[in-house]
Amino acid sequence: MRILSFIAEGKRSVGLVVGDGVVDCGARSGTPDLFELLQTGGLGKLEDQARRPADYRLDEVRHLPVIANPAARFLCVGINYKPHMLEMGRELPPHPVIFVRFPSSLVGHQDELVRPRESEQYDFEGEFAVIIGKRARRVSRHDAIDHVAGFACFNDGSIRDYQRHSGQYTPGKNFVGSGAFGPWMVTRDEIPDPAALDLTTRLNGEVVQKESTGELIFGIGELIEYISIWTELVPGDVIATGTPGGVGAGRKPPLWMKPGDTIDVEISRLGILRNRVVEDDDS
Repeated sequence: MRILSFIAEGKRSVGLVVGDGVVDCGARSGTPDLFELLQTGGLGKLEDQARRPADYRLDEVRHLPVIANPAARFLCVGINYKPHMLEMGRELPPHPVIFVRFPSSLVGHQDELVRPRESEQYDFEGEFAVIIGKRARRVSRHDAIDHVAGFACFNDGSIRDYQRHSGQYTPGKNFVGSGAFGPWMVTRDEIPDPAALDLTTRLNGEVVQKESTGELIFGIGELIEYISIWTELVPGDVIATGTPGGVGAGRKPPLWMKPGDTIDVEISRLGILRNRVVEDDDS
């Protein structure tokens, strides 16, 4: 199933993508929030609704981030592809490098990414995101996949100078509207091998990143095993697994996103996350 969070006719909801249409599952279930649906174990109830006629065309809805609840946690992994590690001048980490993003820092598919007025060093980071579907505490890497609900595309848009103000990544990763998440979640049963997907990032149509998810330094199992040691992962939590090489900061000269640019993150079998960059006009 392809499950998206959206707004239509002024109302937030969760729906199934069927062809070029959207079945409004939230209106029928009374749970118009994917985070809450995952929390209550209601994902399986959506399968029956896939046979219903679409309520909207895809181009009639506004995409929200796949998980759009302010209570959601976004755990992001840094330096998790060897080419990116080398271009950033880092050494192989002995353990996953984890930082967090706030929900307010993310927009949905086809929404506008915001370059803040404080910096021109706005970088792209195409990533493969994992959405948790079952509580996980001290889970082994071998059992980890059983705790996954699905997968999605992610753009961990980074304000590089703010990221480098200290040893902590948080400031550079949390400007409002600087990252994107979508267009939908593809459920785990649709992805036989999550380590065999192709990730491609395009800036204004030009390929700037291309890698297989099989090249992750720490794979899904290792990440869930490690994270679930020090926190309990709950349904609706998101793990963004890291970006491949080719980021703007690693180029000479650097390649930054600017207002008017279009950035695509495409992952095979998951779809294309597309956003246009605008200047910050928040006074």
